[in-house]
Amino acid sequence: MSTVNWLSYLQLLDSALPIGGFSHSFGLETLVQNGTVQKPAHLKQYVETMLTQSWAPIDALAVKAVYVYAPSGQWETLWQVDQMQHVQRTAYETREGVVKMGRRLLQLGLSIYPDLRWGLLQEAIREQKCFGAHPLIHGWLAYHLQVPLTMAAEGYLYACTMTCINSGLRLMSIGQTEGQRVLAEMLPIIAEAWRNAEHLDPVMDGFGNTPMADISMMQHENLYSRLFMS
Repeated sequence: MSTVNWLSYLQLLDSALPIGGFSHSFGLETLVQNGTVQKPAHLKQYVETMLTQSWAPIDALAVKAVYVYAPSGQWETLWQVDQMQHVQRTAYETREGVVKMGRRLLQLGLSIYPDLRWGLLQEAIREQKCFGAHPLIHGWLAYHLQVPLTMAAEGYLYACTMTCINSGLRLMSIGQTEGQRVLAEMLPIIAEAWRNAEHLDPVMDGFGNTPMADISMMQHENLYSRLFMS
């Protein structure tokens, strides 16, 4: 992997990437308001659960799907993964939020890397063959930047982790230093979560097991006051 491609990929992991991640807590705001998540230790437990029971065995498999199906042109199977994952997301706000982030990442990718192979993906979204959710677009960009699969999957999980912790910083009484400490503690868990999921088939084996988080995502739209869109 060239230095240019590595740095190009690193740009996509920046917390300031303008794809709307700062607008979505994906249920964390509900858990903070109802007292379930109050301390940095609680935030760490929440992130670890999401990594091992949702982000790695569901979302990261969409990243893997690009690497598995794009080389042989199995486009319909690739779009199927995106469709299946979309309906697996129980909460309406979450489904819409992940798609919004994906579409914004697509527009950003088109702007900064116009020479990448975008036509097939754009056509599939236009014809409603897929939704273009965030994991799929992340995988598409990483694959065409020639990022190794493990780095791409772990990079996606890192971005999810960082976005979640940043949401926690705005919702809880913790500072930037504590947030960075939590992020550092999650790095080996990110690697482990992907190791446990990397053998899974993107079509047949994806699973999620976060009932409390799913319920909090559904409850979020009815909160009396809120900072986040989802």
